[in-house]
Amino acid sequence: MALVAGLVGEPRDPAIAAAAVAASVAVTLLDGMDGWLARRHRIASPFGARFDMEIDALLILALSVLAWRHGKAGAWVVASGLMRYGFVAAGAAAPWLRAALEPSRRRQIICILQIAVLALVMLPGLQPPISALLAAAALAALAGSFLIDTVWLWRRAA
Repeated sequence: MALVAGLVGEPRDPAIAAAAVAASVAVTLLDGMDGWLARRHRIASPFGARFDMEIDALLILALSVLAWRHGKAGAWVVASGLMRYGFVAAGAAAPWLRAALEPSRRRQIICILQIAVLALVMLPGLQPPISALLAAAALAALAGSFLIDTVWLWRRAA
């Protein structure tokens, strides 16, 4: 994750984009492996799950900034990376948004999809409008997932 974040300030170069793709794939594979191992060996914890989620959110932010800076999509793609932080900030104004959510396979799949699509978009050979369409579809899926959770929390609070 740190490698991807470190690439944000680098010049726009196909080698940088390829490095972002490789690092994202490696991080995603290792991320899946550590969670599986923690559950298998019964050492999973709420802190570990939360830490994992926040690292995933930071990776999505870094990839979305890279996609924008490399001209793969417009500045709107950064909304993918800011969505988690906007949700947390909204919880300051609306305490019901801070309530615990039940575990969700949908959230896990959308997160993996978001990371995979943003990594795919960074491939040097993939250019707009295809890269922008892919990023927009992933953003729509992510926004839909946040909407589902927001509505669920709102109904639960009412």
